[in-house]
Amino acid sequence: MLLNQQVYKIEESLIRKFNTFANDVGAKWLLTLGEPDFTTPEIIKNACKTALQENKTKYAPTSGNFDFRQAICEFEARVNQIHYEADEVMVTTGSTEAITAAILTMLNPGDEVIILTPTYPLYRQIVTFAGGKIISIDTSKYDFQLTTSMLEKAITDRTKAIILTSPNNPTGSILSDESLEIVYQAVRKHQFFVLSDECYNQIVYEQRRLGISKYQDIRDYLIICQSLSKPYAMPGWRIGYLLASKSFLEHALKVHQYMVVCVNTFIQDAGIVALAYDSKEMVDSYRERRDYVYERLIEMGMEVLKPEGAFYMFPSIKKYGLSSWEFCQRLVEEEHVAFIPGICFEADDFIRISYCVDWETLEQALNRLAAFLKKL
Repeated sequence: MLLNQQVYKIEESLIRKFNTFANDVGAKWLLTLGEPDFTTPEIIKNACKTALQENKTKYAPTSGNFDFRQAICEFEARVNQIHYEADEVMVTTGSTEAITAAILTMLNPGDEVIILTPTYPLYRQIVTFAGGKIISIDTSKYDFQLTTSMLEKAITDRTKAIILTSPNNPTGSILSDESLEIVYQAVRKHQFFVLSDECYNQIVYEQRRLGISKYQDIRDYLIICQSLSKPYAMPGWRIGYLLASKSFLEHALKVHQYMVVCVNTFIQDAGIVALAYDSKEMVDSYRERRDYVYERLIEMGMEVLKPEGAFYMFPSIKKYGLSSWEFCQRLVEEEHVAFIPGICFEADDFIRISYCVDWETLEQALNRLAAFLKKL
């Protein structure tokens, strides 16, 4: 066999697969991908233009430009009340690369990684490629929160890490202080890594709570992955960063270096401006759309928790007696509306509605969803 055997174990993204299907059959109203409908703010784009005009097109340091890493430290201190030095920051090609580099740095074959389902599919695929094993905890019956017994049952002598996403994709839920405390106590007791994917942590609608990174006494076990894509409408820029202890980052930088060498130099100047940008207008708009979608779903009789962050709604379809793929496929074929099946997130009783789209698309899609449900 010529190829790496682990490659055969990786599955293509079901999210992309379903989105392609919906496009191919002519879906008119797509609420599938998590891509902000805003354009990148002009001030951020202008910073990139200026960097290009100043010929900032040489290689950047592997870990990222010092000015950008310093800006990241200042941002995290201001927003998340955590304190890192510039040499504890690695600038990455989006949070996806940060997560991938972290997993490849920490895992040996056979190591176990705990995930909370529903979950974003990236984690399972990268852990599998690295030769690790995923241990799933189904949180869907507990309002997407943790209990001590659930976590303790999942921990073994092979546990290397737990992956957290808060606010969560696909549910929009935020881990409660109680859930975070459970993770914290488990890390102190069993000593494993916490990989925290925080790409939505600036899109929060109610009182903002600090995440797992507030427990700085376990910082040697904390790996924080962040992205500029969602809060600043920059998904195509592909820029993010990783925060970790110097001892971890020393080795993660080697993985990063051989994957991408460095992140585009001129984009990092735009990143500095982005971190100082107030995205309140975007968040307020998402909140308004969240409230509208939630109220419409409740009127239709769907069971759904009101999301606290991100820009997804995750209603249950269990009572309709269809798999999530069949439900969404029929919705495309009969009403030309596309959502993402919950099976893509290891939760087949649900569907994900991405509401970061224009108002007309939202209204038309929900009108047609209501008509579809009546037929069921």
